[in-house]
Amino acid sequence: MNSAGYVDGVEVLWRPGCPFCMGLRGGLRRRAINTSEINIWEHPEAAERVRQATGGDETVPTVFVGTTALINPAVGDVVAAIEREFPDRAREMLGGRAGATPGNRWSRMVAWMRG
Repeated sequence: MNSAGYVDGVEVLWRPGCPFCMGLRGGLRRRAINTSEINIWEHPEAAERVRQATGGDETVPTVFVGTTALINPAVGDVVAAIEREFPDRAREMLGGRAGATPGNRWSRMVAWMRG
């Protein structure tokens, strides 16, 4: 994890065709975590931010949360960064679920069915 300035929220830097990007973006959507998504192939300045955070590579997804840069994180890593960087806003940013872990697919499905 590297510092990359300050982002007021969650930014996901990604590129088309990246299966890790698709997985993370889908997981964040399922958790109802609002993000700003930036395609590094369309925004050269975003690609440069990724290279700065990774030490020269364009490894995606790279996620910026507050002052933290996460390289190819899991959804749980993003949740933990939100809770650490935005303790007063975490509950709101996590859809009222601060402190809740994502769980496995079965437990999420059961929770969804219960409403």
